[in-house]
Amino acid sequence: MRSRDEAAYTDYVAARQDHLRRVAYALCGDWHRAEDLLQNALVKLYVAWPRRDRWATPDAYVRQILVRASIDEHRRAWRRHEVSGLEGVEHTAAARRHDSEQRDVLFAALDQLTVQQRHCVVLRYWLELSVAETAAELGISEGSVKTHAFRGRERLRELLAEVDEPEPVV
Repeated sequence: MRSRDEAAYTDYVAARQDHLRRVAYALCGDWHRAEDLLQNALVKLYVAWPRRDRWATPDAYVRQILVRASIDEHRRAWRRHEVSGLEGVEHTAAARRHDSEQRDVLFAALDQLTVQQRHCVVLRYWLELSVAETAAELGISEGSVKTHAFRGRERLRELLAEVDEPEPVV
C-alpha cells in the first residue's frame, strides 16, 4: 500500500474505531466478540483500502463486514455464549452510573431478540439506515426488514416495559 493510502487508513481507523466498536457490540452483545469482529473487519478493510473509491463510504463497507461476520458467527453451532463479569461495563471513567445501567438494560433486552431482529433494529434505529440500506446490508428483502424491525421493536417494548414496572409491595 502506498504511504498516502496508509496514512489515510490510519487516520480513518483512529477517527472511527470507537464508533465501529460500539456498532460491533450492538450487533453481537459481547465486548470481547465485538473486539474480535472489529479487528477482523479492520484487517479486511486494510486489504481493500486501495479500492475505497468504489464504496459509498468506508463506514458502510465496514458495517457490512461486521454484519456478515456477526451472522456467520451466530450460525456456528459450536460457538457458546460465555457470560463475563465485565460484560457491558463502560470503559470510560466519566460514564454516569444511571446511563450505564440504562445501557445495560437495553443491551440485555437486545440480547433476547432473534439475531435477525437485533440486526434490523440496530441498523434501522441505532444507525438510522433506511429500509433499503438495511435490506442491502443484510441481504434480505425490504419486507423482511420491515417485519423483523417491527417485531424486534415490539419485543423490546415488552421487555423494557417489564423493567419499568415497579415490584409490588407486600
